[in-house]
Amino acid sequence: MRYLYNPPVVVKKIFNDFQWNTLNKKILLTFDDGPNIETTERILDTLNLFGQKAIFFCVGNNIKNNPSLVDLILSDGHEIGNHTFNHKKIDKLRTFKLHEEIDSVSSILKEKHNYCPKYFRPPYGRFNFLTSKILKEKKLRNVMWSLFTFDYKNDLNVVKFVIKNYLEKDSIVVFHDNLKSKEVIIKALDFLFDEVSKNNFEIGIPAECLK
Repeated sequence: MRYLYNPPVVVKKIFNDFQWNTLNKKILLTFDDGPNIETTERILDTLNLFGQKAIFFCVGNNIKNNPSLVDLILSDGHEIGNHTFNHKKIDKLRTFKLHEEIDSVSSILKEKHNYCPKYFRPPYGRFNFLTSKILKEKKLRNVMWSLFTFDYKNDLNVVKFVIKNYLEKDSIVVFHDNLKSKEVIIKALDFLFDEVSKNNFEIGIPAECLK
């Protein structure tokens, strides 16, 4: 059961160049798939209310279609990570296509927003040894997770169960900045912040969590 929410230790050991937990014993918040016109601003407002920072792993197509939201994420002091341009399963792509999926996101962020992403996350958590090799070449750190909230199932009880039972002081937490999670995401964040307080955990700044 635990492996549904926190990947097996053996996988973490094999891919030990990937980031699975924070390095400073603080919780790292991450949001996949945005920016999204119906969720991003609400998430940002909630993070600002609690004074927290996060990494938004953005999809290239969404970056292209929502440039003002990208600027808002950055102006609020958050990091943006590369989540490929079309959100495809990269372990199924040919090498040249994988390069294209990654490079196009980094290029649009640099050209349109003067921002160079340092972090990467593969869509669906799918990767292989080629992923590791290519990311090293591009000097991108693959940030995985140790707490997958399943918020995209749109069931707050599921999210609460995951957080209550599996949140640890060095968790890298995955939420989603998309339409699937829009009905639960704010309540999910409220619950997380409450559990962090109850357990005397801390939420960290991305650069420090991954230093």
